[in-house]
Amino acid sequence: MHRPLRAPRLAPLTFAIALAAFGTVQLARAQSAPVAPTPAQVSPEVDRAYTQLMAAPAIQKLLEAVKADHERAVEELKTLTEIEAPPFKEQKRAEAFLARMKALGLTDARIDAEGNVVGLRKGTGHGPKLLVSAHLDTVFPAGTDVKVKERDGRLHAPGIADDTRGLSVLLSWLKVLNENKVQTQGDLLFVANVGEEELGNLRGMKAIFRDHLDIDGMVGLEPSPDGHVLVLGTASHRYEVSFKGPGGHSFGAFGQVPSAIHGMGRAIAKIAEVRTPSFPKTTFTVGTVGGGTSVNTIAPDARMAIDIRSDDMASLLEAEKKILATLDEAVAEENRRWNVNTLSVSTKLIGDRPGGRTPTDSVIVEAAVRANSAFGHKTLLRGGSTDANVPISLGIPAIIIGGGGKSGGSHSTHEWIDVTDGWKGAQNSLVTVLGLVGVPGVSPALLPKRAARTK
Repeated sequence: MHRPLRAPRLAPLTFAIALAAFGTVQLARAQSAPVAPTPAQVSPEVDRAYTQLMAAPAIQKLLEAVKADHERAVEELKTLTEIEAPPFKEQKRAEAFLARMKALGLTDARIDAEGNVVGLRKGTGHGPKLLVSAHLDTVFPAGTDVKVKERDGRLHAPGIADDTRGLSVLLSWLKVLNENKVQTQGDLLFVANVGEEELGNLRGMKAIFRDHLDIDGMVGLEPSPDGHVLVLGTASHRYEVSFKGPGGHSFGAFGQVPSAIHGMGRAIAKIAEVRTPSFPKTTFTVGTVGGGTSVNTIAPDARMAIDIRSDDMASLLEAEKKILATLDEAVAEENRRWNVNTLSVSTKLIGDRPGGRTPTDSVIVEAAVRANSAFGHKTLLRGGSTDANVPISLGIPAIIIGGGGKSGGSHSTHEWIDVTDGWKGAQNSLVTVLGLVGVPGVSPALLPKRAARTK
């Protein structure tokens, strides 16, 4: 259903640079299918801004500083990785990140009520406010061995790529911008947020956009191959489902009471038959089940967790409606089987990630495409479930890009990152950001200011 990715029709020089990365893009295609065609062209304003940025001596000096800071940033990556940050227990890493932000010049940075680290680097004024972020939390429970081990040219540790690398890149940006006295026209809101993983439910990013109503756009950092730009936020709803009945002895009460587990089994069988569209991609699964008290007991309780996802909110809601309907049908069937009405079911929404997509013709996407071409990368537009889901669902332009380095084993204890030449990705993403907020005397801010939202 996806149309093939096409090379953007940029200025002749940038087009030639983009073509040089063709072999790299073939690998990228194998790793991730595009969710939309790359813009066939960028606006003259976007092309001109990045031409000016890349030609400016001050920006070239800044990019050299990013390269020079690479080894220090890698050491910081190791240090932050070895500070545990399980879901809902990100405080220690947040405090360490805050201390570094303050040492690098954001003296007013703070930890907000939700646990996010927030610091504002003011621009010269009359420019947009751009959120740049990476998440503090990892998927790993407390007690996981997070010691960084170097092996085969790679750094191995749970969470080192997702998303501790993003955190270290944010700090490197802050360091080189301040040390080189590069001022931006727009404001940069630096955020290390909580709640991106598992049942964190994007609580950190939801709090950011609840408390900061004047954000004009977002660029988030996540592990991502060169040239990949996330523009689609996959929405998801997760439910905890509980079945309750009186229970009884497997022999003595047989025929008199319903089984909570049998009722749940009927529901699972019905859920398995639900049909969803292949486009927009819409999925579901019963991820966990449990219940009962013993092998010779008619189960008084049973529980399961359901995950429903879609690239389109309307499709998600339609699938959700069908799935929730199966629960009542299953309970009615189990009660009817024994001519009782004592089995019941209840649901609890435990995960709610809104979704949507940033239009491919928006300035923020064109900026990423043009910056990628400047570094020799062809752009692939992709989707996923990330912190960007929140602003995208609010109609605020947002993208997720990489911070440099190659990685693998995400969400496993075998996670690794190869930071060889990782500074190149950090340069690329920083240039994307600078074009959006503008650099006085070099290029204007491309990101439009929006009317402040109201609560």
